Amino acid sequence: MSTQSLIAPAVPPRYPQGMALDQKSKLIAIIDDDEAMQDSVRDLLEAAGLAARCFGSAEDFLKSDLHRKAACLIVDIRMPKMSGLELQATLKEEECNVPIIFITAHGDARMRIQAMRRGAVEFLAKPFDHQLLLKRVRTALNM
Repeated sequence: MSTQSLIAPAVPPRYPQGMALDQKSKLIAIIDDDEAMQDSVRDLLEAAGLAARCFGSAEDFLKSDLHRKAACLIVDIRMPKMSGLELQATLKEEECNVPIIFITAHGDARMRIQAMRRGAVEFLAKPFDHQLLLKRVRTALNM
């Protein structure tokens, strides 16, 4: 089985019950090659009343219609092909200044500094505190 077949395709957004459709502008994109992490973060956000859509790769996200519409990104650092830091650089080149929260199990101080200097909202190590992630997402949505 190739690693490509293990990467989940983009999943359509699921809006929490009672969410107004105009909150689509506050959609959060979760970009992580780990499907279990995608599901966990999406479930956390939706339980907090936020809309989220998952992508299995940076490339899938960039091909989507959401790469200029998402209100906040939650991005893994290490992914096949394009890393989270490379995605951040690509978005900067396109003058797409969406707030980014990085999550990683493999981060180091150099990566953190690089991400934060380029404008990341936060850089969280996996496993991360769920309440801290929600707090940072809400801060990013109000930027």
